Amino acid sequence: MKKAPDCRSMNEARAEIDRIDRALVELLAERWTYVDRMWEFKRKDGQEANVPWRNREVIEKIRARAGELGLPPEMAEALWRQIIGWGIQYQDERLRDE
Repeated sequence: MKKAPDCRSMNEARAEIDRIDRALVELLAERWTYVDRMWEFKRKDGQEANVPWRNREVIEKIRARAGELGLPPEMAEALWRQIIGWGIQYQDERLRDE
């Protein structure tokens, strides 16, 4: 693992980006296991797939953390809105199928 300023070539920077991409996919896959589990809890509790207050809470936390780390909060929010949207759609389909 190299820090960005320590990369001496485009190939070194690309190798680090590839490493990070692999880690991001692994974390997203892990996150998805919890999204998949949530629809069962929502079904049991009679909840809808979309929980607006929770969506807002997640986005606020993501924006704050992104800002702390120097990532544009708008970019993090856009990414998480996509992630959340996919989760809601998936859970909604599962809840309708049950």
